[in-house]
Amino acid sequence: MFQKNEEMKSEQQYIDLFQTNRNVIDSGCAEGLNRSRQQAFDRFRETGFPRFQSEDYRQTDCQALFGENFGMNLHKFKIPARLQDTFRCDVPNIATRQYFMVNDLFHSTGHETKEEKQGIFSGSLNVFAQQYPEVFAGYYNQLPTATDGLSNFNTAFVQDGYVLYIPAGVVLEKPLQLINLLTGRVNALVNRRLLIIVEDGAQAKLLICDHTSDIKRRFLVNQVCEIFVGKSALFDFYELEESSEQTVRMQSVYLSQQTASNVMVNSVTLTNGHTRNNYSIALEGEQAALKLYGMAILDGEKVVDNHTLIEHKAPHCQSDELFKYVLDDASTGVFSGRIIVEKDAQKTQAYQHNRNLCTSPSCRMYAKPQLEIYADDVKCSHGLTTGQLDENALFYMRSRGISEAEARMLLKFAFMDDVIEGIRLDILKDRLKRLVEKRFRGELMHCQGCRGRS
Repeated sequence: MFQKNEEMKSEQQYIDLFQTNRNVIDSGCAEGLNRSRQQAFDRFRETGFPRFQSEDYRQTDCQALFGENFGMNLHKFKIPARLQDTFRCDVPNIATRQYFMVNDLFHSTGHETKEEKQGIFSGSLNVFAQQYPEVFAGYYNQLPTATDGLSNFNTAFVQDGYVLYIPAGVVLEKPLQLINLLTGRVNALVNRRLLIIVEDGAQAKLLICDHTSDIKRRFLVNQVCEIFVGKSALFDFYELEESSEQTVRMQSVYLSQQTASNVMVNSVTLTNGHTRNNYSIALEGEQAALKLYGMAILDGEKVVDNHTLIEHKAPHCQSDELFKYVLDDASTGVFSGRIIVEKDAQKTQAYQHNRNLCTSPSCRMYAKPQLEIYADDVKCSHGLTTGQLDENALFYMRSRGISEAEARMLLKFAFMDDVIEGIRLDILKDRLKRLVEKRFRGELMHCQGCRGRS
């Protein structure tokens, strides 16, 4: 157990909260959710939150972030939200339907059952666990989270979330969209869980948008997302964060890919406070293919900390990883990427690139690309560059009558182009180009998705 000293104060308040309110936490939740709590709590009590300035957490202090006084909605009170009247999505007309999470509870709009004609489930985690207990038990909390204090905290306290289940052979032609909305009258800790199952031969695309409707409140989001992609399945997973300076977002994504599966993961941070993304991805079947892309635009004192682990466990797999940052003011960017090619993973192709643009002397970028190769017949590479805007390009553009501000904006936009072009969803790609341009012009300084704020 971690040392009982000043560092354990942030953990102890949650240990006491869990032990005092265990019946409240269990109440109204499916047996499948409750079954995993005790083991996860015991692991959390043993390990605590990740240690600040440890190898993987040099710039994100979980003890300090979780040590603040946040409320938790353990009684699952419904937060009033007329979403269709108050919310305007920044990526309109992208989905057959929009699904909503309000803080950490799924918000039913009454149309979830319409997806069930093809056996698809898109809705509440708690409802799915009750209606499909065998499927739920086969996937929920099955990925390696034992040593992750954030994931164990999530499993111990989770009461609801979102599930996307695509049965074998079902092709979902149009993308789905999940909107995570933070709102409330008090500072809140939001404990959210996502479970995505794309069975053999199935195809789906999901866009997740994170928004904060009350920019005056502080929110701490602890989100765990488990993704299972079966044999010959195709899945696109897009994330767009437009939150607030008062929002801390901690996310752990676990992805398992089987034989000949094809997955795109693309994470875009446009506005935020402090963001930490953990990606743990295993290519477990031959000829699995992965694209893991990300971008972050930072100013003020914002932080984006991306930590990735890609494990090649089978032969003939391919991974392509690209993360880009544009930093201004006193912002901080972190990229730690690790690719492991195991002994039997011959004929692997693995490529990792991190490119960073620092436009202020006060910003900081910390980067650590890593390759561990235990096979002898592979093609692997990694690259890292951190620099400033090209002065020659600026001079050339200004000599053609373009203002300095416009020239800087155009160069920043061009720098992000290959991340945007990697998106396999045209309507999202086109919309994101406009949003990125607005962000660089200073026209997207906070969440644009909400018409009204409390």
